[in-house]
Order: sequence, then C-alpha cells, then structure tokens
Amino acid sequence: MLRVAEEYDRLGAEGFSSARGFGLARSYELVISGLQRPSKAILGAAFEVAACQRLGSRDFEGGESGAVSVLGRFGFEVDAVQR
Repeated sequence: MLRVAEEYDRLGAEGFSSARGFGLARSYELVISGLQRPSKAILGAAFEVAACQRLGSRDFEGGESGAVSVLGRFGFEVDAVQR
C-alpha cells in the first residue's frame, strides 16, 4: 500500500490514473502521513502489485463495504471526501 501511495505521489493524480486506470476519489480517501489519496485506486493498484492481477474499478466496491473496510482492517485511515 505504501509503495503504491508513493507511486501516486510521484505520478500525480492524472499520471496515476493513466497508468493504473482509476479515477479520482468520489466518496473516500486514504490518508497516509496526512496526505489524501483515492482509496479505491490505491487499494486496486496495491492488489495488482501483490497478486500480479489487474483489477478495474468495476471489479470491486469502493465504499464502506468494500475498499474502506479492507483498508480499515489493515489499519489504514480512510476519511470521507470533503467538498
């Protein structure tokens, strides 16, 4: 997760989206070291790194019963998007 978060920081939102196929966060953001990143995109890309299998945004849920729950079980902070 941390390696993918660093990749997101290095590429920026648009570059990460192009490379990994995920868009911006709509409802929840992953917070690491005070920086917010799209939770579903980071989780999906981390799965690809770990399992060598690419997931698309339609392959899993991003909300409380999906990515938010998984990230929480791993001890990560996930906050609602503030707009």
